[in-house]
Amino acid sequence: MTTQDATTGPLTTEAGAPVADNQNSQAAGVGGPVLVQDQHLLEKLAHFNRERIPERIVHARGAGAYGTFTVTADLTRYTRAHFLSEVGKETEVFARFSTVAGNLGSADAVRDPRGFALKFYTEEGNYDLVGNNTPVFFIKDALKFPDFIHTQKRDPYTGSQEADNVFDFWGLSPESTHQVTWLFGDRGIPASYRHMNGFGSHTFQWSNADGESFWVKYHFKTDQGIKNLTESEAAVLAGEDPDSHQRDLRESIDSGDFPSWTVYVQVMPAADAANYRFNPFDLTKIWPHADYPLIELGRMELNRNPQNIFAEVEQSIFSPAHFVPGIGPSPDKMLQGRLFGYGDAHRYRVGINADHLPVNRPHVTEARTYGRDGFLYDGRHAGAKNYEPNSFGGPAQTNRPLWEPVTVSGVTDTSEAPAHAEDDDFVQAGNLYRMMTEDEKERLINNLAGALSGVTRDDIAQRAIENFRKADADYGKRLEAAVQALRG
Repeated sequence: MTTQDATTGPLTTEAGAPVADNQNSQAAGVGGPVLVQDQHLLEKLAHFNRERIPERIVHARGAGAYGTFTVTADLTRYTRAHFLSEVGKETEVFARFSTVAGNLGSADAVRDPRGFALKFYTEEGNYDLVGNNTPVFFIKDALKFPDFIHTQKRDPYTGSQEADNVFDFWGLSPESTHQVTWLFGDRGIPASYRHMNGFGSHTFQWSNADGESFWVKYHFKTDQGIKNLTESEAAVLAGEDPDSHQRDLRESIDSGDFPSWTVYVQVMPAADAANYRFNPFDLTKIWPHADYPLIELGRMELNRNPQNIFAEVEQSIFSPAHFVPGIGPSPDKMLQGRLFGYGDAHRYRVGINADHLPVNRPHVTEARTYGRDGFLYDGRHAGAKNYEPNSFGGPAQTNRPLWEPVTVSGVTDTSEAPAHAEDDDFVQAGNLYRMMTEDEKERLINNLAGALSGVTRDDIAQRAIENFRKADADYGKRLEAAVQALRG
């Protein structure tokens, strides 16, 4: 059925029967009680009660758009991914931008990382790149993720977000110091989704046609320029227009002012990883550009708005496990956890057949699986066999893995990743602080102090301050003074 078929002609029930009266329910006589035989009434009420699916635990608040990714440089020496195979090649994309901690009804202009999730509809299947607008994150192991998110959400007793919980966790998790510095700096509140950079954040594997493998990081540089909001500007905007970022994205595309990003990668030969000065798979660390410069890859433009927010944005799903030949995972422990966690969240939230929905299914090729049935199954396989191997001509394996194998050794235990020469939780946070101008430092200190002043326990506040002091002595000293001034 086409959209035109569904939106014109006589009104019908869900089963297609014409509706005679959509203004008045059936009653037992004029002014009498409603009849249970009025199935149109019951169907409408039952459907209305079920219009919402569970919102995302994180990244609930978001906006999306379709567009095009165009290759601008030949990087086939690094990857055999077909959608990156030649300069000028275009691939349809769907992007979803979001805040992390807020619920579906929260405001856009808040201090929070922004999700930067992309779906590339390639001829080898969908490739999902699920990142943020920051190159790092608060933690390095997915085992800590539920605990971290609990601190960002509502307290089980007060029902509100509590500064005690936020800074208690951050203070006891020194690895968060780098990301917290990003978050409370100028880029913590983007002016719009169009005016922020995006990052794959994790390290991924690329492999070329000869079987050589490389580690890569993705960077999306906004062509609109970076624009941010101050704390006071954001507070006003969030109150006056909670939908500010969603509205800006939609209206810019509707007016033909298509936002775009220039896409770069950093490429590390696989052999470099073992002796690199930082653990290259640690999500709380960047690779300095002096070590691995940015290499241009392509350009992404968003040029088409969704026609139905629920169907195309709310029901869209992204999973870091959706790879294509020539691209694969790394040993990053946060990424490894997300390979399971995201798909499982979608199976719970949207359903086992979420990949059948138009926004999620492949647009250039067909998904050929032996998965069957389940909620909202559309019968696409008809009477074809539902097992493999079979002798009836069903889909068969290719015998070529999507990515190259990684050598592992040692015993199984719960130890931390091995430390590299310059690994610690503070050096990169300190480097970031020292790169800031004096005005940027002042705003960072004021933003952090404003949040820390809401902590009710002195030991929690002091422990958090000490982490910033370890990153840079001046950073900690100024923050401590600012907190003391606010707390009297």
